[in-house]
Amino acid sequence: MGEWYAPMNSWLRPSTALYRVLPPFTALLGACATLGKLSFKEPDVQLERIDITGLSLGGGTLDLVFDVYNPNTFRIRSTRMEVDLDLEETHFGTALLERPLDLSPENHSRVIVPTRFEWAGMGAGARALLTKRAVGYGLVGKVILDTPLGDETVALKGAGNVPLRKLVR
Repeated sequence: MGEWYAPMNSWLRPSTALYRVLPPFTALLGACATLGKLSFKEPDVQLERIDITGLSLGGGTLDLVFDVYNPNTFRIRSTRMEVDLDLEETHFGTALLERPLDLSPENHSRVIVPTRFEWAGMGAGARALLTKRAVGYGLVGKVILDTPLGDETVALKGAGNVPLRKLVR
């Protein structure tokens, strides 16, 4: 008695086209699943202190020192940061930072934003810089971030008291 082979139905035969398409399709599904889990959370930005870095007859310079926490599971970069600063309820100046910042995932970063100011019209804010150890501040601004999910603009707004680090102690 000879061996008998049942013919394979055409729908059971492996297709080479299917084997060529299946791996890239599976990889695409995996990438979509990963992107689906990503969601952007705004960084927490807190003004930590103000460092007075220079004084002159016409004005001076100071550094706004921020603590920035990136709660995301991915790295983000800033492309621009603009902040309007009020001291003792008087507009003191506008800080602009255009160099890129690299914010590590789920980590704190210290960000220093240099600011120039003029004494004219400063009043209470200028007196506070020269005489107090802490100063009342208000700030409004924005940070433009480059994320894996696209550009995001984060609004900055804060008020409170912040310590001053004097130029000369």
